[in-house]
Amino acid sequence: MSYEGLIVQPEHPNGARGHYHQRGELVWAEFEGGPVRTGRLVGTSTADGVISAAYCQVMADGAVVAGTCVSTPDRLADGRLRLTEQWRRADGSAGVSRIEEVPA
Repeated sequence: MSYEGLIVQPEHPNGARGHYHQRGELVWAEFEGGPVRTGRLVGTSTADGVISAAYCQVMADGAVVAGTCVSTPDRLADGRLRLTEQWRRADGSAGVSRIEEVPA
């Protein structure tokens, strides 16, 4: 599995999009749009596509949000990729988000 060139958006689109890159096990992405002014993610991927990463974002309201996440891939019925992200922010909050490959 390769994330190179993957473009994603939240499961419930809000204007934010991310663009993923991959070289070997190294994975990184840039995010922007909607509530995110700019954001970056860096991490590694296992052979089965599970990403362990750190991220930092500047939100539209100026807040800086940073944390870590583990993203597990699966396929939607239409073949697109979905990542289920278990995240924990530096402020101690935690949750689960889902992002999906943008339809071609």
